[in-house]
Amino acid sequence: MRKNRDFTVGSPLRLIMAFYWPLLLTSMLQQVYNFVDTLIVGKGLGDNALAAVGNMGSIFFLIVGFSFGLANGFSVLVAQSYGAKDIDQLRHRLAATIILGIILAISLSLISVAFLPSLLNFMRTDPLIISDSLKYGYIVFGGLSIGICYNIAGSILRAFGDSQTPLKAIIASSIINLALDSLFILVIGMGVEGAAIATLIAQVVSVGICINQLRQIPEIRMEKKHFKNSFKTYWDLLRNGLPMAFMNSITAVGCMVVQGFVNAYGVVYTAAYAACGKYLNLFMNPAATAGSAMTAYTSQNYGARNYQRIKEGLKVVLGISIVSYIVLGSLMVFFPAQLGGFLLSGKEQIVLVCQYLPICGLMKIFVDILFVVRATVQGMGKPMLPMLSGILEMFLRTFTVSFFIGIVGFPATAYAEVSAWIGALLVNLIALYINLFPLLHPDATIKKKIQCCNCK
Repeated sequence: MRKNRDFTVGSPLRLIMAFYWPLLLTSMLQQVYNFVDTLIVGKGLGDNALAAVGNMGSIFFLIVGFSFGLANGFSVLVAQSYGAKDIDQLRHRLAATIILGIILAISLSLISVAFLPSLLNFMRTDPLIISDSLKYGYIVFGGLSIGICYNIAGSILRAFGDSQTPLKAIIASSIINLALDSLFILVIGMGVEGAAIATLIAQVVSVGICINQLRQIPEIRMEKKHFKNSFKTYWDLLRNGLPMAFMNSITAVGCMVVQGFVNAYGVVYTAAYAACGKYLNLFMNPAATAGSAMTAYTSQNYGARNYQRIKEGLKVVLGISIVSYIVLGSLMVFFPAQLGGFLLSGKEQIVLVCQYLPICGLMKIFVDILFVVRATVQGMGKPMLPMLSGILEMFLRTFTVSFFIGIVGFPATAYAEVSAWIGALLVNLIALYINLFPLLHPDATIKKKIQCCNCK
């Protein structure tokens, strides 16, 4: 059964929704099994173990976010070639993606393992949890190549409009991951390393499912000649992928700085912040997934020069984000104590969660729209302003938390998030206006050029 989807023809609403739902289920299942993984760690090993695993979140985002951004950047050009129906160019770009992916996987794995202790010290990790953080981190980053392979395979499948295979992969890996979590932690009695090993084994399964599907796509049946690429092919991929990768990593650095300020206040703050981060990632997920759908949709239509279809798709995906904000933002605002109590045991930690979640829930509309607008710009192969917005996010997070945490305490971490969302959204709205709107009104652009020439 052919699972690829051509976004250049047909109803944008039907195409996007058919692509979005499996993609959302995939992403939500991934979040859920990460969430349950955290629940098993927290309830099975205690709040300190939860703090140790949660403390790794920003470092994990720094490294894996870089590879994810690079893979998405590569897949944008693959999707543009697919939309333009240029199969030879598509195969050359895929072959170059595989070679660059291998180099990336080996390099990032070695670097992350070597610098993990330094990063934990930079974040002022509490001595009570640094041992567990290292145990968890060495295993996860030692097997980083598996996660990078999944990111690349998944991004290529999405470029072809296939959101069903990643769903099947995540269902299988989620079942395996949760079963192994329960076995290693609750039955055998392993520590945080049990959660890390379970995650790697589950990722191997998901990679196998995705690669098996990729082998069945006729358009990517490559020959030896496709691996003999010019410098331009590699440069085009890197020019689009590196800004997206750096954007993720720069954003992660800002999160690490916030984590450092949180850690300085002790394990109670660290555990509460870890729980808040899990909920925030979970509740941002539908809008983030809408952004991923918009990237694939935009890339194909940009390659086919169907610019009006990009505008039509943008309306559909913005609608998804607004609905997500109303439903999930309300949960964060009205039920923070219940959410906090589900993951945490300590009363102090739950009180802190109740200070954080309502602020972010009320202002979540900004990040939900940001996901869509930024994805549209990136799907057009214009990653520079989104990268600059990542720098702005880092600055705003750092400034806000450093200035306010001594004044208002834990809520400063929520203010840091909100300020970063608003700043990044403004930059990406400017990028959207610069890159998309002239294409929607080409006649007006030509008239302006003629008028300028006449003035001269």
